[in-house]
Amino acid sequence: MDEHPLIRFAEGPAGRRARLAGTGKDVWEVIATVRDNSGDAAETARYLEIPLGLVQAAITYYGAYQSEIDQWIEANEQEAAETHAAWTAGQAAVKR
Repeated sequence: MDEHPLIRFAEGPAGRRARLAGTGKDVWEVIATVRDNSGDAAETARYLEIPLGLVQAAITYYGAYQSEIDQWIEANEQEAAETHAAWTAGQAAVKR
């Protein structure tokens, strides 16, 4: 925490996650949004409605712990794909 004072950790069913202090946002969520905004930290801050300094703190943490954050992003993308597939199958079954 000394190296990353704006990062806190939360325990959950999937394990320990790095979060931005005072926001309820996980670092992986912020980094995924930065990527969606072509690396534009200021646009990400506007979109997420958080201070730019917090986005920069997430980026700094990501630089130090890239593989950890990439695993969270990957897991989220996989879960989203599985959920979408289940929803699509349900819709197809209902329309019969």
